Order: sequence, then C-alpha cells, then structure tokens
Amino acid sequence: MTEEAIIEFKDCSIFQIDNLVLSNVSFNLNPGEFIYLIGKVGSGKTSLIKTINAQIPLKKGEAKVAGYDLTTLKRKQVPYLRRKLGIVFQDFQLLTDRSVEANLEFVLRSTGWKDKKIIRKKISEVLEKTELLYKSFKMPHQLSGGEQQRVVIARALLNDPEIILADEPTGNLDPETSEEIIRTLMDISKAGRAVIMATHNYTLLKKFTARTLKCEDCKVYEVDHGEEFDFTEMME
Repeated sequence: MTEEAIIEFKDCSIFQIDNLVLSNVSFNLNPGEFIYLIGKVGSGKTSLIKTINAQIPLKKGEAKVAGYDLTTLKRKQVPYLRRKLGIVFQDFQLLTDRSVEANLEFVLRSTGWKDKKIIRKKISEVLEKTELLYKSFKMPHQLSGGEQQRVVIARALLNDPEIILADEPTGNLDPETSEEIIRTLMDISKAGRAVIMATHNYTLLKKFTARTLKCEDCKVYEVDHGEEFDFTEMME
C-alpha cells in the first residue's frame, strides 16, 4: 500500500450478499484528487461506494480508506472511518421540519459536538464555502434544488472529512445548476479533499474533464480521455 493514497484497492472482489458485483478491482485515489465513477445502472457504482464507506464488507482483496484497512475493519471502527467521509446524495435527505442551520446543527450534535460556539463556527464555515451563509434561516422547501444540494455538500463538510463520496449528486438538477454543483465539488478537491463522483451525466464529463473510472462487465477500469469514448453508453 502506498503512503500517499487516501483510498487504495488491490485485487478486490465486491459482493452484494453472495452475488459477485465487481471483481479484481484495483485503483488508487490521492488527497486532492477528483475522480468520476461511471457505468450503466446496475454496473456496480453504488456497490463500490458502499464498500468504501463500509456499508458492504470487503470479503476478498486488500483495501485501505483514510488509513483504515477494510479487510480487518471491526464494527466499532466503522463510525470512526465514516467521520473521515462526507456523503452527498442525489435525493438530499434533509430534515424538512427545520432550517438549514438546524439541519447542520443536528448532524454536529449527533456526531458528538457540544460546544455552542464551535458548532456555530463550523456551520458558518461550511455555509460560506457553499455560498449559503445568508440562507441559514431558510427551510428546505424555500430553497431551489441546487441550493438544497449545496446544503447537502455543506453537511458533508461539517466534520472536515478527507474524502467526499457523491452518488449522482446532479441527478435531480437542471443543467445550469448541475454545473454549479460540479464546480463546487471540484473546488473542494482543489482544497485538498479527495472526491469521488458517481454520475450518468455525460455532458458534465465532457465539459469538466477529470480522471474517470468505468464499471462494466464486473470490472472497473480507467477511461482514457485521449481516446474516442462514447459517453452515451452510460445512458443505456
């Protein structure tokens, strides 16, 4: 295992219960690197993300995520691993009965933060990074889809994670808003965090090029953007 990689998989097989989803998965991701994860529906993208955050146990191969060995990871270590991960969902999963600030405060308090001054400071920092500082009093239904997704990104940043896992974060957004979200995620990676973004949006891939892994036929391989590549395959 290399010292600089924040995520490293070597000859891993990923199973959903007893069904093999991906085999011989090998890749590295370094701090500050942005990577797309593409593939058809059912090709294993979400299973790979769930393996990274220890929702799916790794049964075969070697893998390290943020310093944790997935092959020997104990149940009591899982919460500590997940504190190093920020998750961005397609469907937001915001608490609809409370404001943006209260949503973020709920996450901090549920992960052990108690000091009110520190909580306020951390909330202000992530809202500033996502350009939502003046929306903190709004309820989720008062925000646009793009603003709600930026709240989700702010929530993912609260515990200062080393890795952001974004699973189809632009799936419910219009093209212009999708571009805003990808710029935000790329800025986050430039600030030193590793970002993995699973997506079907081939228009974004062509406009905002980055390293790309493709799940296909139970394998994961790197796409060479220097070669002719049909992104429309992803939409099948």
